[in-house]
Amino acid sequence: MSPTARPKRLAIIVSHPIQYYAPLYQRLARRQDLVIKVFFAWHAGQAEVEDRGFARKLKWDIDLTEGYQFELVPNMAPDPGTHHFLGLINPSLVRRVLAWRPDVVHVTGWASLSHVCALRAFRRRKIPTLFRGDSHLLDAAPKGPRWQLKRRVLQKVYSWPSAFLVVGKANRAYYEAFGVAAQRLYPCPHSIDVGRFSEPAERLDRDAAAWRQQLEIPPDRCALVFAGKFERKKRPMELMRAVLGLTDPGIVLIMVGGGELENDMRSLAAVHPERFRVLPFQNQSRMPVVYRLGQLFVLPSASGETWGLAVNEALACGRPVLVSDRVGGAADVVDSTSGRVFSWREPGSLQHALEEMTGDCNRLSGMGRAAARCAWSFDIARTEAELVDCIRKVCPA
Repeated sequence: MSPTARPKRLAIIVSHPIQYYAPLYQRLARRQDLVIKVFFAWHAGQAEVEDRGFARKLKWDIDLTEGYQFELVPNMAPDPGTHHFLGLINPSLVRRVLAWRPDVVHVTGWASLSHVCALRAFRRRKIPTLFRGDSHLLDAAPKGPRWQLKRRVLQKVYSWPSAFLVVGKANRAYYEAFGVAAQRLYPCPHSIDVGRFSEPAERLDRDAAAWRQQLEIPPDRCALVFAGKFERKKRPMELMRAVLGLTDPGIVLIMVGGGELENDMRSLAAVHPERFRVLPFQNQSRMPVVYRLGQLFVLPSASGETWGLAVNEALACGRPVLVSDRVGGAADVVDSTSGRVFSWREPGSLQHALEEMTGDCNRLSGMGRAAARCAWSFDIARTEAELVDCIRKVCPA
């Protein structure tokens, strides 16, 4: 930045502190060419909040608001949250952002009243806006009256942002389906703080080995890990049944999380205690150890997996991955050196892929080393660089 240039003022509108976004905000706040402020529309993470997917109240055990300026905007929604369109109603949001006098505004997601109103308001005031979402069309072919209505509405909404921050290939195809012009699409991939999951590797490996011993899993047994919400769209029960069908009876599946299917999963695990370990929800500081409990991470989702950042985390921990082709980030993050993508629609494809990948644990170790290298292509530093490049083009000096 030129010594005389004024730093650009970037306002970021997002529902609440999100563990994947906080490292980006912290990095942006340390830059000399930017001044940032984050406006939260729901909560600022100081208290436990009901997580419907995990079916419990939770509060992350790492600070998600440290290192950057933020403001909590009053939310007037009778039923606050991100689970429905009227969960974020913030009458003072636009006024508060304007009072901060931003040069450019970053809006995360459109599926709330406040965010849609903000996109429209800043367009009317000719303030450049960057839109970031991770929707895709992998779950179902777009057709029918409902699709046509949604397409008309979103074509209008998508006419307002100055630029779209594209997280990956499936996300780009989604915007193209709504007629967003190529010159408004800027690459800005989903990413994680790879260093937090990859280091210190020796200590994390020791912790995982000790935990495996407590779980009575011998070092020579191949273990698979599923970590996330125990809900139907992620297909944890189907994964358990696929493991029961494997020819190697020594393979263990470790399920970590919580949600609506937990009782069913524990009942099945009780019938086959030698094959399954069902562990409760683990907080953020523990996740770098969780992924190291097994030699392979599996995410068999059937729908609703807009990206699957758990895949990035597993790769950063040096673990190869097996994911369905309904996982939004699969085409970007997973290649033949670090994992496999199986067809969700093909009967038996999950079990077949598991057989193939677990047939040689030594090969899994080699893939793990490749996975660790692949993870750095989706480190938070790359997202920062792409975002700053977009700001420079949309909001030139």
